[in-house]
Amino acid sequence: MKKIILFIVLSVSAHSYALEIADVNLDEKVQLDKYNLVLNGAGVRKKFLVKAYVGSLYLSEKTRSAETVLADAGAKRMSYFLLRDVSGKQVLDRINEAIVANNSEDEMKALEVRFNAFEKIFLAVPEIRKGDIINLDYIPGTGTQVSVNGVLKGRIEGADFYRALLKTWVGKKPIQASLKNSVLGE
Repeated sequence: MKKIILFIVLSVSAHSYALEIADVNLDEKVQLDKYNLVLNGAGVRKKFLVKAYVGSLYLSEKTRSAETVLADAGAKRMSYFLLRDVSGKQVLDRINEAIVANNSEDEMKALEVRFNAFEKIFLAVPEIRKGDIINLDYIPGTGTQVSVNGVLKGRIEGADFYRALLKTWVGKKPIQASLKNSVLGE
């Protein structure tokens, strides 16, 4: 009888993680609004040999193609779990470098007002601590939602904005090539 009870307790309390990276457990699936997403891949972003965050990409279905990810009009989540304390400005500066490197001058000009709104969101977050989670979600019809630890910090409309943002990790000049390969499931 004790074995049966122990088995039931362990079965109920067990949570299935798809992956563990740098002591961070990543869920196999997430619910985003009315959309079910699966973990496509994840990896560690390093800056000068220092681990900065674990980045993970969630999609409606797995793919190893950056072009497929960028062309997909469905819901998506780029999430990162911070491995050290940073400011919102530091996060923004790294993202901005990759956005400029991955988008043409015309694309940047067309998205300028929305990028300014994105910048204001991060500049309003003075500190992001080790263990915090930043989610950059795309919801069709709603746009990009930025949240820190589940608290919505702002929204930016347009699939084109999220596509430009997502190039930070899966574009031709990603923030880190090994992280691109990892979030694409390689």
